[in-house]
Amino acid sequence: MIRMADRQLLIITFILLVGGLLILASASMVVSQKNFGTIGYYTLRQFLYGGIGGLIALFIFSKIPYRVWRQSALPLMLLSFILLVFLFIPELSYMAGGARRWLKIGSFSFQPSEILKLSFIFYLASWLDTRRREVSSISYGMIPFALMLAIVGIFLVMQPDMGTLLVVTTTAGLLYFLGGGKISQIATLSFLGLTVGYFLIQLAPYRLARILVFLNPGFDPQGAGYQITQAFIAIGSGGFFGTGFGKSLQKYNYLPEPMGDSIFAIFAEEFGFLGISLLISIFGFLLWRGFYIASMSPDIFGRFLAAGISIGIAVQSFINIAAISGLLPLTGITLPFISYGGTSLVTTLASIGILLNISKHI
Repeated sequence: MIRMADRQLLIITFILLVGGLLILASASMVVSQKNFGTIGYYTLRQFLYGGIGGLIALFIFSKIPYRVWRQSALPLMLLSFILLVFLFIPELSYMAGGARRWLKIGSFSFQPSEILKLSFIFYLASWLDTRRREVSSISYGMIPFALMLAIVGIFLVMQPDMGTLLVVTTTAGLLYFLGGGKISQIATLSFLGLTVGYFLIQLAPYRLARILVFLNPGFDPQGAGYQITQAFIAIGSGGFFGTGFGKSLQKYNYLPEPMGDSIFAIFAEEFGFLGISLLISIFGFLLWRGFYIASMSPDIFGRFLAAGISIGIAVQSFINIAAISGLLPLTGITLPFISYGGTSLVTTLASIGILLNISKHI
């Protein structure tokens, strides 16, 4: 029986979409004026490519029966890997910030890792559905799961995109646990992940610098610690009520990446602790609604798919907010719905569309 889509999820999505565009409008105005002579360039581009494109994706994906993604999981994963391989063809990609994460076709560019995040949830939900009686087994559960993470991890490390790797592995680990994985297995996998992370940090000095800044925020305030120092100033300046919409001072060429991974600090400066509490509550409500849809799903695949999508958005939001607040090392990961990036917004809204389709069947 087909019902109406979940109205509460739809409302909270539109609140995040509209609120995100407003926050971006304020955070990007200085950079936009500097680069293009107008304060609204990045906001308009986000609205046209991410907002309208994302709403179209939300509508289309909400109409596609969610069980289709079970049969399409493996082909979509393989397509994601092919797109990631294309990143290493200079004629098809470009570098920014020391990483090669964008494919470019004419004037259009996108991040294949965003597609990978969603396709991996499809694949993992399908795999957990198929092997739900074997997930707790080491041979048929933990080892194959670890191999899947290793393959995905290799592609992301080669870019490099450590922030996305952290989001993907955390989301997958939580979904594996919900699917029947034992706490001892999660602990073992976490230990292996930390060991690999240690060696990756040794291979890149900038990663070690981020860890040192995390352990001591006062470390190298004019170099490696500059971004987090300026973020602390922004967050602290917001106080309880904030300085007011559009009145941030840190976005005036003080705080790096004000419309990217630092956008939460600009938001905190303008809206204060009250605004922070409201934003985190909205993301919490989105997670709760996603879990409700997962719990009411008519089949196992639907449950894992809804849970995976909800966890993925929540994990990325938490990592971004925690990192720019000094609770985690800086990762460069963006804030869903709010940071600048058309691919991220379209993919996120497409994911919401899938959740809405699942909700029609509960």
